[in-house]
Amino acid sequence: MESRPVIQLDGLVVRFGNRTILDNLNGSLSGRAIGLLGPNGAGKSTLINTLLGFFKPARGTARVFGHDVQTATRRVRGLTGYMPENDSFIARMSAVSFVTYMAELSGLPRDAALERAHEALFYVGLGESRYRKLEEYSAGMKQLAKLAQAIVHGPKLLFLDEPTNGLDPSARQRMIRLIRDIREKGDLNLILCSHLLRDVEETCEEVVILKQGRIVHYANLEEERLLNRKFIELETDGESEGFAEGLRGLGCECALTGERRLKMVLTGAVEIRDVYRIASERGVNIRRLNYKRDSLEDIFLKAMENGHGQWSAPAHAEVQNGRV
Repeated sequence: MESRPVIQLDGLVVRFGNRTILDNLNGSLSGRAIGLLGPNGAGKSTLINTLLGFFKPARGTARVFGHDVQTATRRVRGLTGYMPENDSFIARMSAVSFVTYMAELSGLPRDAALERAHEALFYVGLGESRYRKLEEYSAGMKQLAKLAQAIVHGPKLLFLDEPTNGLDPSARQRMIRLIRDIREKGDLNLILCSHLLRDVEETCEEVVILKQGRIVHYANLEEERLLNRKFIELETDGESEGFAEGLRGLGCECALTGERRLKMVLTGAVEIRDVYRIASERGVNIRRLNYKRDSLEDIFLKAMENGHGQWSAPAHAEVQNGRV
């Protein structure tokens, strides 16, 4: 039986006045942990708010687990949890009262809401301070409280908008560990929106990059890590052409970029020691070796440079696990 996409976008357009914020978004996403990236003003928060039913599309549709975000808004909100970027607390409330209230708003009866609030606060590490007023919390504790209210009702999809915003390094690591734990439990899907590439790289399996309201790139990070080619730049003493020929004999792509400079692509079966062995056999000394593979930053920068078009799932494509 074919699994239902988590997010389905069909010609989605969102406008504020005469300004188009999201421009004809198409595609299906079914990944367990999806990173949403893009520069300021790219439309990331607008897309999240549209999926939650807060913004009405000017054209097209968006579905969450098959439910139209406009015609089945209450159903969608019952299936989702939302950790907003900005603090949205009620003054003078304790953490347990606030999370209980949010659970009740999500449809849980009072007793069940209170029980789940205690569980959620203990899970995120606020069990000892759950009766303190939220206004007394540090920035890191407030972020954890926002996470607790987002998961208290047991959603199927969790939106995390800048979850490490304003956190010091230790608090950031705690938040990253929690997000990874939520992902690994496999009980829900999550979409993480962040301007910090490192957060996405450490927690997500797939990435969608927005630019000027369009999806300009999709990447499966697991596949990128497996398939990503390893580039090596070499500076040598000795006869470079013969050395390059020996490297090609290993099955590697290799090209001279200068009199004593080479650039090669290391295949999966070839290791660095093989490069040094060929150098020894050809009487070449390696003066410098730079080893590099594309990072998420490289992927992002390339998308920003080249992303003038529109990514979408082709009509004939079979979409599985968010891949076309």
